[in-house]
Amino acid sequence: MKFVFPYSALALAAVFLLHGCGGGHDEQAASEVLVQTVAVPDGQGGTATMLLPDFIKLVEQEGGAVVSIQASRDEQAMADTGMPLDGLPENDPFYEFFKRLQPHADPAEQEDNHNFGSGFIISPDGYILTNTHVLSGMDNIKVVLNDRREYRAVLVGSDTQSDVALLKIDAQNLQVVKIGDVKALRVGEWVAAIGAPFGFDNSVTAGIVSAKGRSLPNESHMTPFIQTDVAINPGNSGGPLFNLKGQVVGINSQIYSQSGGFMGISFAIPIDVAMSVAEQLRTTGKVQRARIGVVIQEVSYDLAKSFGLQSANGALIAEVMPDGPAAQVGLKPGDIVLSVNGEAVKSSNDLPVLVGMMPPGTTLTLGIWRDGKQQDVAVVLAASQENHTLSARESLPEYIVGEGGGFAVEQAGLQLLPTAQGLAVIHAGGPAQRAGLRRGDVVLMVDRQPVHDKESFLRALGEAHDTVALLVRRGDSKVFVALDLRG
Repeated sequence: MKFVFPYSALALAAVFLLHGCGGGHDEQAASEVLVQTVAVPDGQGGTATMLLPDFIKLVEQEGGAVVSIQASRDEQAMADTGMPLDGLPENDPFYEFFKRLQPHADPAEQEDNHNFGSGFIISPDGYILTNTHVLSGMDNIKVVLNDRREYRAVLVGSDTQSDVALLKIDAQNLQVVKIGDVKALRVGEWVAAIGAPFGFDNSVTAGIVSAKGRSLPNESHMTPFIQTDVAINPGNSGGPLFNLKGQVVGINSQIYSQSGGFMGISFAIPIDVAMSVAEQLRTTGKVQRARIGVVIQEVSYDLAKSFGLQSANGALIAEVMPDGPAAQVGLKPGDIVLSVNGEAVKSSNDLPVLVGMMPPGTTLTLGIWRDGKQQDVAVVLAASQENHTLSARESLPEYIVGEGGGFAVEQAGLQLLPTAQGLAVIHAGGPAQRAGLRRGDVVLMVDRQPVHDKESFLRALGEAHDTVALLVRRGDSKVFVALDLRG
């Protein structure tokens, strides 16, 4: 499984760019749907009731705010001899002499010196959004507008974590995109992308929203990606994803691919995340994120039952960082964050986004679920640390992976060994194995009660319901596991 940034590092000696002609831009009410529908013939002389969207009006009115981006890296200005070649006219008598001393460029390296991507204009005075990975390692940036005007662009700032970059060109009275409401975007809704795949600018593709709030492997949890089946290829990166009203709801960023090409799954950065990043880049040149100092996980159906929740919503706190904002206000492992300032946290992916988009020093009201009831906790956000990697905990003693010893809990299918860190799992079978417990795990809590020996474990287990939540330390992480005691 591969998640690919679809920018285009040119593999061709030249690419013929098909420039579209820009048209006038009529202001539309935010609620007006630009996409018309057309009836589908039913094959029997009539028309079917199913209607398909016609994107012509959207493209004509919004395409003028989409740009293509050409980024390049400066070529080596010095030969191996240290003698200059750049700047010498070809008729200079020393030109051929120095040229022969220049190292021969590898064609693959030449390809890596050029990137093609897309972007869109967000202000009349020339601010443009695109992806950071389109510009990574590049020295020169050229922006080509829909009407073929070309500008040298200045990189105002870029943010690797969100993959959002902000450019500025010296221009005025430019057509700009309309910003949409990502929260109103629904799965199954039609969307369209305009960009420059393989350098073919102003190319239009369309599809539907496949899912929202996707988290991708090895990607920041700050970005709840929009998944679509819109065809995205190298060169589309940084381009806009439009809804049916002609509003931008995302920045096309990645594709899932086993070949490097489009396979029907693409991902876009939600526009609210991108605009928040862009504003910080515009005003300060960098992005500062906030934190509350917790490690969270998803609330599964079984975990929800074990905590007495009616539905599997929220973000389950698995660990609280010492001396962090959460620790200072008494948040604990096993607390479930259900809302932030009254806004529902439907999944664990929602919490980092809601927190990270606010400046440090902001006071938030967290609605949490604890001991079978909901309560509010006020927490003051702290600045996120540059190094997001948590320090490794003390290594587990080697003897916990040995055979024998400890005590057995037949009801749970567990054999446990008391250690200084907690109850180490020697064997997991039956319910414990089905819950995902394995040798080497260390059980720290049962139903939010600390356990350290056989008596405390059995006492906590006896007070639990059919499904009980175990806080487990696995390597350097802590995670809750739902153990179904019904067998």
